[in-house]
Amino acid sequence: MKELDRLDRKILRALQQEGRLTNIELAEKVNLSPTATAERVKRLTRDGYITGYMAVLSPERLGRNLLVFVQIKLDRTTPDVFDTFAEAVRQSDHVMECHMVAGGFDYLVKARVAGMEAYRAFLSDTFLSLPGVRETHTYAVMEEVKSTGWLPV
Repeated sequence: MKELDRLDRKILRALQQEGRLTNIELAEKVNLSPTATAERVKRLTRDGYITGYMAVLSPERLGRNLLVFVQIKLDRTTPDVFDTFAEAVRQSDHVMECHMVAGGFDYLVKARVAGMEAYRAFLSDTFLSLPGVRETHTYAVMEEVKSTGWLPV
């Protein structure tokens, strides 16, 4: 894989800021010809630096006002328990992120739901019914101080 140069980094920063830029707009921002810009974007995509594009939606406008983090501890760490848990997470529309972690619990889940009643149903239906789930600890977010998907480039 080729090392990123200054222009590659400018392209990545510009696309992180506004993924809907046309190639011509992007070329103007990075002071490069449209053809050279398009080739660099193709290469950055092919090499895995750019993995996709998406719109950022308003959770409040979509009725997903409650953001929660859930620590989940399993009572046994066997492949079948891991697989069942992972499949349940993948099937849930409420789960935004799920990470297997090292430390005092096994998974950290980030989810968005309509409110506390919806959260109780989500917790019960998605996690507590699974074999191997021993305990959960929930942290309801009172204020989002910073939320970004940006990576330093």
